[in-house]
Amino acid sequence: MQGTIQNREAFLNNIASRLGRERLSKPVPSRAWQYRPQDEVLQGATTDELVEVLKTHCLKIHTSLVITDLKNLPGTLEKTVADYGNESIVTWKDQRYSDWGLDPLLKDTLPRQNIDVYEWDYKKGDENIRQAEKANIGITISEITLAESGTVVLFSDKDKGRTVSFLPKTIICLIPKSSIVPRMTQAARIIREKHLSGNQVPSCINFITGPSNSADIELNLVVGVHGPVKATYILIDDL
Repeated sequence: MQGTIQNREAFLNNIASRLGRERLSKPVPSRAWQYRPQDEVLQGATTDELVEVLKTHCLKIHTSLVITDLKNLPGTLEKTVADYGNESIVTWKDQRYSDWGLDPLLKDTLPRQNIDVYEWDYKKGDENIRQAEKANIGITISEITLAESGTVVLFSDKDKGRTVSFLPKTIICLIPKSSIVPRMTQAARIIREKHLSGNQVPSCINFITGPSNSADIELNLVVGVHGPVKATYILIDDL
C-alpha cells in the first residue's frame, strides 16, 4: 500500500527558513577529496592474493574456510553439514542453490538421512522464524566478500530472511570466488552503483564477520553471545 505525502513543500520551506537560507533546488555535488587512502589498501591485488588475505583473517575470526569448485560443492557441503552434527537446516529460497547443483543434496539426500531441511517461504510468515530458531545450521550466500576483514555481505529480501544467518546455532556461508573484494570501500561502491543504475537495493544488508563475538566485559572475548557459535565459509571457485 502506497502512502500519501502531505504538506511536503511547506515543511521543507519551513526548515530552510529556520536555517536562514533559501531552499536548495539542486542536489549538493559530491566533494572530490584530494586524498583517498582507503583506495590504496590491497590496491592491485589479484583475486588469488585476496583469497590468501581471506584465509589469514578467517583464522582471526574463528571461522573455518573450505575451498572447493562447483563440481565438488555438493560433497563439500554434505561433509560440512556432517561436521556440524547432521542436524536440522534452514536455507534461503535462492535459484543459485539449483544452479550450483545442490538440489539433490538439499531436497533428497539429506532428507533421506532424516535431516530436516526447511526452505524460507515468505508466505508462511512467523513460521520461518520458528524454523530458523530451532535449526542447527543456516545456509546463506555471500553477495560481496571482504578479504581484509573476513566479512560476508548478505542481501535480505522476501526469500532471504535475515534470521537464517542469525538464529541457528551454526552458519555455513557459500562464497563465490568472484564476490571477493579488498575491503568495505569496494563493497560500499558496489552497493551505491547498484542503486544509481536503478536496481533495487535491499532495505536490510548484513555485514557478518564470522560467528558472533563480544569482548564488552573486561575485554574477555566470548564467541556466540548473540548469534551463531560456529561459522564455516565455503569458497567456490566460479572463475
